[in-house]
Amino acid sequence: MANKLIAQMGLHHSMANVLAARNVLTAKDALSLTEFELMELLDVGLQEVESAVSQISEIACPPCQTALFLLEGRLQNKAQLGHLPTSLKGLDNALFGGIPFGAVTELVGPAGMGKTQFCLKLSILAALPISHGGLNGRVVYIDTEGKFSSKRVMEIGANSFPEVFCVAGKAQEMAGRIVVLQPASLVEFTESLQQIKLSLLQHQVKLLIIDSMAALHPVEYEKDKRTMGQHPLGWHVSFLKSLAEFSQIPIVVTNQVRGLGNDEVVRYLFEAKTRDKKTPERLGSNLTAALGIHWAHAVTIRLVLEAYAGQRFLKVAKSPISPPLAFPFEVTSAGLALLKDDGIEVMGPEIHAIRCEGYTDLVGGQSFT
Repeated sequence: MANKLIAQMGLHHSMANVLAARNVLTAKDALSLTEFELMELLDVGLQEVESAVSQISEIACPPCQTALFLLEGRLQNKAQLGHLPTSLKGLDNALFGGIPFGAVTELVGPAGMGKTQFCLKLSILAALPISHGGLNGRVVYIDTEGKFSSKRVMEIGANSFPEVFCVAGKAQEMAGRIVVLQPASLVEFTESLQQIKLSLLQHQVKLLIIDSMAALHPVEYEKDKRTMGQHPLGWHVSFLKSLAEFSQIPIVVTNQVRGLGNDEVVRYLFEAKTRDKKTPERLGSNLTAALGIHWAHAVTIRLVLEAYAGQRFLKVAKSPISPPLAFPFEVTSAGLALLKDDGIEVMGPEIHAIRCEGYTDLVGGQSFT
């Protein structure tokens, strides 16, 4: 209810227009400010602000509900819940359709495991026509590490959907639906998010990808004891969750790994070897997701990409609807491909472990990482 649009609340048109003009669009936007802050922002009197806040609060306040009522409502709306199919049959079955709308899904793993490859394929799937299993929409791809490759997008599309990408002009049309932003700093990233919120509905955006969040994490934060309890991406975490609920689109973010007991993000194994004087084998079995517990609790679904015993695995490490499963996979010219559609159930803390044993996969003489 916090994300209910103020324009739908029946406020007097003059107040509704002023709120919209000041980018106060949802109940959360209005109720996050004090009455005096609203007076200053809107340039109106206290009585008008109190009246508007009272009406917004009354409408936004969720009514008391029983567990039975919630269960019945969920069953009734189950058919309406949207998903973005990943084209990985086993994973889609485990997630009851694919990447869910209205939620934040995280891909975490060491560099070279296939996170960006997965994101590129999802971008294509969201842009594809509905007749080919896509969402027929636009994609906003925030590339914080400069890894986005238009050439690779075309290659994945041509090998996955030749009936679309081999038609004259179709490949260009699909690529034109993917808008790539490359913020150079946390400040630019923040500005990009604020602009996106305004344009999601206007431009039929059906997918938001951030690759990656950890690249925006300031290293000095980990070394400054004064910042204890203050996560530098705290606002962004809340904003993304709110944005997913508000827009009802899937939001996919990638995350890197770090060594256990080491606050610095590990992008490549040779970097950590130099810092910690550990062998790659030792480090590869001693990894955890970057960004910490606060971020881990914020994501609805966590998919771990790892390598063990010469094989890559995609694990459903966190999901409200799926059991903890692991799928062996490989990276091909068409993107990720599961070797088995039946996932292996993983018990205990093993599902949260992230392993990397220097795995290298070559397809046709070219490395896809």
